[in-house]
Amino acid sequence: MNIEDEKFDGLLLAIAEKHTDGIPQFLDTIASFLRRKTDFFTGTSKEKWEGLLLGVFNKQYEKAITQNSGNVNQSVTKQDNKKAQNIAVQETRFEEIVPKEEVSKPINDVEDDSEKDEIGKLKPNSGNGCTLDNYSWTQTLQEVEVKIPLKTSTALRARDIDVTIGKSSIKVGLKNQEPVINGKLCAEVKQDDSVWVLQDSNTVLITLEKINKMNWWDRLVATDQPISTRKINPEPSKLSDLDGETRSLVEKMMYDQRQKEMGLPTSEDKRKMEIMEKFKMQHPEMDFSNCKFN
Repeated sequence: MNIEDEKFDGLLLAIAEKHTDGIPQFLDTIASFLRRKTDFFTGTSKEKWEGLLLGVFNKQYEKAITQNSGNVNQSVTKQDNKKAQNIAVQETRFEEIVPKEEVSKPINDVEDDSEKDEIGKLKPNSGNGCTLDNYSWTQTLQEVEVKIPLKTSTALRARDIDVTIGKSSIKVGLKNQEPVINGKLCAEVKQDDSVWVLQDSNTVLITLEKINKMNWWDRLVATDQPISTRKINPEPSKLSDLDGETRSLVEKMMYDQRQKEMGLPTSEDKRKMEIMEKFKMQHPEMDFSNCKFN
């Protein structure tokens, strides 16, 4: 195996862990990235980018056939190989690569008294969100992604779905049926930048753009049981992608939020305290016994 081929395996497997609905969703995520962050689709003609994609996949197909040739009966034609591969692609699901995430469970034990308020809250899932019986959600500081598998045996179309995203509310479900989600959001979102798509004919995927990008959500809607934001662990790779100034701001924000949750002074509080201590040393004749910080 070429080492060059494997250098992004860790990153791609990490993405795969968040896409348990199959290869089509995984490819859709990549295509979405190209659409939002590059001019791949608009910078050239449709024929050219279609040709590029076909060339890349045909190249990998030929490699797959060559690598597996020792285990394939030589009498099987190339056409039969291609048919077999297509069937395998259709049947392969990411559940076979990574286990589907279990429903989030409440916290029952804490390490010390400072965390006693966390008892009863749900443990965040691997995406720093929550996995519930009817839907799951993950988050970054910038956005929230919600996945709602609709329980139906028929293939759905977008027109069958009722999705309403307000500035501070959300409603999702099948038309003329009880909604799966219907309530007030944990915080306000940018309506114009929040979108939804129907994937695999029965799963609604919603991306909500946060307005306040300095706080972690502890729930999707007000009626949900909260998660412990103190247990959130942002991916190091995400922080490392930020420039130095932005990364410092994010780390400071995360530190301050945890300090507030524990009832401890934030970085700004500490700065004020340091200034006051210096002032006290410079003016020992003054009485500071009634001095308090707001």
